[in-house]
Amino acid sequence: MTSKHQIPLPLPPSPIRDNTPLVPARMVNEWVYCPRLAYLEWVEGEWADSGDTAQGKRAHARVDKSGKQLPSPEDLGDEMLKTRSITLSSERLGVIAKMDVVEISEGTAMPVDFKKGKRPHVASGAYEPERVQVCTQAMILEDNGYEVPQGALWYVGSREKVPVILDDELRAKTISAISALRDAAASGHRPPPLENSPKCPRCSLAGICLPDETNLFSKKYTPRPLNPSDDPALPLYVQTPGARLRKSGERLIVETEEDSMEVPMIDVSQVVLLGPVSVTTPALHELMKSEIPVSWLSTGGWFLGHTTGTGNGNVAVREAQYRCAFDENRCLALSRNLVTAKIQNSRTMLRRNWRTEREDTTSKDQALERLKRIAKQAHNIDNVQQLLGAEGEAAAIYFASFENMLAKHPRSNLPNFSFSTRNRRPPTDPVNAMLSLAYALLTRTFTTITSAVGLDPYMGFYHRPRHGRPALALDLMEPFRPIVADSCVIQAINNGEVKPKDFIFNGPACSLKAGGRKALISAFERRMDQETTHPLFGYQVSMRRLINVQARLMARHLQGEIPVYPNYLPR
Repeated sequence: MTSKHQIPLPLPPSPIRDNTPLVPARMVNEWVYCPRLAYLEWVEGEWADSGDTAQGKRAHARVDKSGKQLPSPEDLGDEMLKTRSITLSSERLGVIAKMDVVEISEGTAMPVDFKKGKRPHVASGAYEPERVQVCTQAMILEDNGYEVPQGALWYVGSREKVPVILDDELRAKTISAISALRDAAASGHRPPPLENSPKCPRCSLAGICLPDETNLFSKKYTPRPLNPSDDPALPLYVQTPGARLRKSGERLIVETEEDSMEVPMIDVSQVVLLGPVSVTTPALHELMKSEIPVSWLSTGGWFLGHTTGTGNGNVAVREAQYRCAFDENRCLALSRNLVTAKIQNSRTMLRRNWRTEREDTTSKDQALERLKRIAKQAHNIDNVQQLLGAEGEAAAIYFASFENMLAKHPRSNLPNFSFSTRNRRPPTDPVNAMLSLAYALLTRTFTTITSAVGLDPYMGFYHRPRHGRPALALDLMEPFRPIVADSCVIQAINNGEVKPKDFIFNGPACSLKAGGRKALISAFERRMDQETTHPLFGYQVSMRRLINVQARLMARHLQGEIPVYPNYLPR
């Protein structure tokens, strides 16, 4: 039976074919609430849990369980019936819905959508996005032959049912929203963020959408601290030779010859395996399903690669990245930006950390002045070879002064470390061994984060692509080398966390023993958890969260949402 209230849907820009995805009714709700949110979730596949989404899942726990089968329209009688978790679609509208409850009464059907919280006290009885979602479900039922006189919303918090009147105005709004969402998806253009909207602070995707950060470049108002609090989950490092990682229920178990330890999987953000450590297939499967990356490092800390699940399916951002990578002018502009920021941050490290007991202030002033001059020159260089030369010159000045940031302990039992020049492959002294491991940890961090936000970590702009080389990760980490990797090495030395006994020499090569690696990894993770004020946005975030924001800003820049990539330049 077809309702007399049906009105034809205007033809979409492209016909709905078998391979064209149907729009979920929930996404129509999201589109009316915030077009950008709907696009991020449905088109780009972004998702982040929050307290609100967790409450919503609990509210749907019962109705998501399948109940009695929905009778066909011809079999409807006068008896009352409630069916749960019914999935139907409409090819005409190009939508699909999983309906919480469909109530059958006197030969008609009524979709009932469950919502957490209490009924809002508004004239229409419910907010427009929720009413549009119910209307979408009702029209799907109508297209499947059911007569639908009205819909309803059930508010779990206040235990109230609110009717949804399916008038022509609501139907027109619903059809318009469906068409607009399909048009946006077909265009490949992400809708702009809301401007200073009260909806943003509670949105679970605020840290992905970056509404105020994106608007800053065009609207010029100070961003609110919208970024959700840092995920309490932390990396799990396993470095004991022969250790085995397995799962038991919702917990990860690390077993060694001596003992074992358990970690709730919900507390793990990523797994880092150093050296001859094994992981069982069930554990690896569960980690991939949970989108918890597994990083593989050599015993000495050399980053070998990482294992992830299906990962971020946002093809559009990678297309934009590849277009940029084949544009020499854009590559040069980004390279100048990143190298200049690295030199400026190296200068900041020397200025902040030059030890007072080292009285050679003339050398300090000269080093700072030379780095300032090179940074200014790098900003205007017009070819990559000259940029490489400027970076090399700045690095030579910086590392020639590096020892001045290391503490002297003449009257304590803390050891002194010396440093003359940067060397690697292999490192030949303790400080260089620590720097190499810290850079490997930073490379691993940027590789997993760039992959998580949808970028290809292996296609860079400054570092040229090479088999197995995470070129983009190396690009983005350049400004962070001094302020994260070098900083944690300096702190580990100056605090006496790493001692000469923590190193082993094999010919000319120097490497950290297990205890030294553990101490340096602890210093690195502590640095990642330290809060810092973003100099551009003004709010405080942990370094771990800030790196994620920077990776997303790079994606926004590549897709043309912001004109320049804003580097993190602490004062």
